Amino acid sequence: MAGHSAAFFDLDRTLMAGSSSMEFARAAYRGGMVSWAQITRSGLRHIRFRMVGASDQTTDELVERIKLFLRDVPELQIARMTPEMLGGILPRIYPQMLEEVRMHQDAGRPTFIVSAAADGLVKLLATVLGMTGGRGTRYCIDAEGNLTGELDGSLMYGDGKVAALEQLAREHELDLEQSWAYSDSSSDLPMLKMVGSPVAVNPDRELAAVARELDWPVIRVERLGRRLAIGTSLLTATAVGGGLWMASQRRNGGPASRRGPG
Repeated sequence: MAGHSAAFFDLDRTLMAGSSSMEFARAAYRGGMVSWAQITRSGLRHIRFRMVGASDQTTDELVERIKLFLRDVPELQIARMTPEMLGGILPRIYPQMLEEVRMHQDAGRPTFIVSAAADGLVKLLATVLGMTGGRGTRYCIDAEGNLTGELDGSLMYGDGKVAALEQLAREHELDLEQSWAYSDSSSDLPMLKMVGSPVAVNPDRELAAVARELDWPVIRVERLGRRLAIGTSLLTATAVGGGLWMASQRRNGGPASRRGPG
């Protein structure tokens, strides 16, 4: 398809150090949703939106556990946790990767986050970072404003990201052959192979092997330290996080986001 080039970024261990799901776990603990014992027993591993090397079976198990955990949780409760989650994520954004984002922006390219994290959080983070937009995993909400636990669409993982890139390409008239994609994980190989310029960031073993074989660029990002922490100016944006999350859900969900199971 003829169109503009763009750049797509995975979130966990690509744009940021570590996993965004850990910030969800901390916020859920402080909000009384889970106990510390549950966290230390890895009770929230099913909320790990990044599953390095996960099989189809473990992915299906993850989805089932997500359904059980989120069922009947008020949407408002998640919205109120969002500023805290952003406050934990933003200092973990790699400055080197933010420079990559800005390099594409300076070249006139739209930039997007494509992540298995919750859609509202992904879109908020993209807004705070000044990016064009984002796609994350969406969940159904019932008429009372509670999460049903059911996915509204696909988990944004593997082929789910392929569908997201195809949709973004249609919506923004993008040429994927002229575009870039960044990820750390072999689970994102379907997304990386869709674009003309795939880039491996701190790649896992399988992705590193593919990158060597296909001569893809590899970015090695330093571990975060005080020198690498993102400027606190971005943290001020989290003050409006909850309201923006709610607006994002309303604007992008519409009636489909209120479907129940079945």
